[in-house]
Amino acid sequence: MPHEISAATVDPGPVRGSRRWSRTALIFTGAVLAMVALAVFSAAVGQVPTTPAEVAGSVLHRLGLDWGSMPAHPAGYLTLWEVRFPRVVMAALVGAALATAGALLQGVFANPLAEPGVIGVSAGAAVGAGAVIVFGGAFAAVWSVAAGAFVAGLATTLLVYVLARSNGRTEVVTLVLTGVAINAFAGGLLSFLLFTASPAARDQIVFWQLGSLNGATWQAVAVVAPLTLTGVAAAIWMAPRLDLLALGESAARHLGVDVERLRRNVIVVVAVLATAGVAFTGIILFVGLIVPHLVRMLVGPAHRVLIPLSAVVGAIVLLAADIGARSIVHNADLPLGMLTSLVGGPFFFWLLRRTRASAGGWA
Repeated sequence: MPHEISAATVDPGPVRGSRRWSRTALIFTGAVLAMVALAVFSAAVGQVPTTPAEVAGSVLHRLGLDWGSMPAHPAGYLTLWEVRFPRVVMAALVGAALATAGALLQGVFANPLAEPGVIGVSAGAAVGAGAVIVFGGAFAAVWSVAAGAFVAGLATTLLVYVLARSNGRTEVVTLVLTGVAINAFAGGLLSFLLFTASPAARDQIVFWQLGSLNGATWQAVAVVAPLTLTGVAAAIWMAPRLDLLALGESAARHLGVDVERLRRNVIVVVAVLATAGVAFTGIILFVGLIVPHLVRMLVGPAHRVLIPLSAVVGAIVLLAADIGARSIVHNADLPLGMLTSLVGGPFFFWLLRRTRASAGGWA
């Protein structure tokens, strides 16, 4: 009877694998549908009355399809296409960029606390924006502030990477500690700018730091979109090597991964994603830290799934936050960074307690 036992005990590995992938596909599909639904609902929120059906009808008519109803309000169509749709697209792009950057950093550092601010992106961008606001005078317009934030964020990240290198290598602990030192120095510079700024410039710097999507335009979207999409595509391309790096540096090197080159590429991609995300919106906290953990709870640690799903969930989180920012207080637009911090802090504490109870922490 041995042959009968062996025939009955067929290896269930492929079945488990197919079930896992079907569950992942279901979660991914649900996330995409949720993102689209939130985008439509977000476009309908505002002082000019518009319904989700009118939003969908406006998009379909723009695509040449005579389906659905157009906005009934005389200013509805113009409001949708010139004010709300750029804001919705920008929210999705920035959320995707920050979440992808967080997933990359947590993967390459093997550190659950890694997020774009660790390598000085946010602090450097704030200093760049503050310097333009204080010293730019008449040139301190939206585009010049965004350009200053973008350039300073990239330069700060490059500085952190150069200072952390030693003997042709970049150790993770050294990189993180260097980022902490640069963040502290950038915080001092920003405090100096706030101290020397005029009251109007000081208010503008503080408001920029709080984060907002008020400045979203199609021109800004045209800048952020290619940077975000390129960064997300590069992150997905690097995902298999991040999975190998999760086995350990020695194992990854034996499997053909150039660990130092991978870290350098990840830092460059994270810098582009994070600076593109904050240049036009200001500093938005906790998205890059929390979203990868949330996605990991849903689909596991494999970066080939984690990174693209993090981009989608990041877009969902920021779309939902933007809806809350415009809805919680009547006729007011709450700072987006403040709202993500108020929600993200307690959520991360809950996540920490949950992980500690189930797995003994992250040590």
